Amino acid sequence: QVQLVESGGGLVQAGGSLRLSCAASGRTFSRYTMGWFRQTPGKERQFVAAISWSLISTYGADSVKGRFTISRDNAKNTVDLQMNSLKPEDTAVYYCAAGRRPAGLASELASEGDVGSWGQGTQVTVSS
Repeated sequence: QVQLVESGGGLVQAGGSLRLSCAASGRTFSRYTMGWFRQTPGKERQFVAAISWSLISTYGADSVKGRFTISRDNAKNTVDLQMNSLKPEDTAVYYCAAGRRPAGLASELASEGDVGSWGQGTQVTVSS
């Protein structure tokens, strides 16, 4: 099992930027698809972005495309989410996630059922 720990959340004004980071330990991190989800109260977790072991990335809602960028450093066992031009509707708890199997495609991590491991979450609040 892989352990995931997020950092980098916080309060930012609309239009600002934040960079979330997820540190992984345990199984062979570099072989697994990694991703980010977000959740607001009363709603299911929403897929944000994923990146495969081969550095192919996918993004969820059209609202984040062009503003969010996912990246990973397999040498450091980290996956980051750079969030620019933040909007109040980006306010949520952001969760780091790992896929279920090694050498998977980025597209295989797109819903909660695709996740093998979760981080504890980090709050992002965007004020208007």
